[in-house]
Amino acid sequence: MKFTVARDVLAEAVSWTARALPVRPASPILAGVRIKAEGDELTLSSFDYEVSANSHTPATVDEAGEVLVSGRLLADISRSLPSKPVSVELDGQKVNLVCGSSHFTLAVMPLDEYPLLPAQPKGIGAIDSSTLSQAVSQVSIAASRDDTLPLLTGVRIEINGPAITLLATDRYRLAMRELDWEPADTSIEEVALVKARILQDVAKSMTSGAKVEVGLSSESQPGASSLIGFTAQGRRATSTLMDGDYPAVRRLFPESTPIQAVVDRHALLEAVKRMSLVAERKTSV
Repeated sequence: MKFTVARDVLAEAVSWTARALPVRPASPILAGVRIKAEGDELTLSSFDYEVSANSHTPATVDEAGEVLVSGRLLADISRSLPSKPVSVELDGQKVNLVCGSSHFTLAVMPLDEYPLLPAQPKGIGAIDSSTLSQAVSQVSIAASRDDTLPLLTGVRIEINGPAITLLATDRYRLAMRELDWEPADTSIEEVALVKARILQDVAKSMTSGAKVEVGLSSESQPGASSLIGFTAQGRRATSTLMDGDYPAVRRLFPESTPIQAVVDRHALLEAVKRMSLVAERKTSV
């Protein structure tokens, strides 16, 4: 395997792919990033049995091949390289990386032990990337961070034709956002529960393109999905869905409210910050 790629292109692709690497991998092999050079394209992949990331990047491939190396080490090296073309070559059980006067050697990890990445779910529609990013950030803030209640650490995605509703709660607060999207089938009705931290990461990292394509792979029973996928600008990510019955939180929203007030957002935030200076942590204002 031998290829040459621009430094900034490599650093961005490696950094994005390495985001899916587990902090404490169940197996050392899951700390690796798989690099595949073929044709005029470089494919980088990572997978931890729950989340997968896949990035396609243009490159000058002199020799096709595939290799597995430490993902976080490769990401650190890529960010530190000078702004010059990067040459990567497989030499036996090591990978030589040369960029200008910088030369690194990485040990090769056993590729045959690396798990196969899940297939990208069939696309069911597309959504504006900035709209998705904003909606996820607005809703995921209400998701629980307590792993003893795993169901509440997720964001519930309800798809009903041309509308999507995102819901999250930690028992003390509730967030809901409704948005429009472009479904492949306007009669579609699906429900998916995704971990909030995963959804946040995907939404924030897929804002370079105009649209994000969403896919779902369904199990045998209708309306039940096991995998959700996102695709945008040569980047693909998948996540397994959470199991369980999410609480019926919609009914907690009152149909009407006797008191309403419209305030300036910035002024309200500043006022709350000033009051919180003399409040005990996690107490009411």
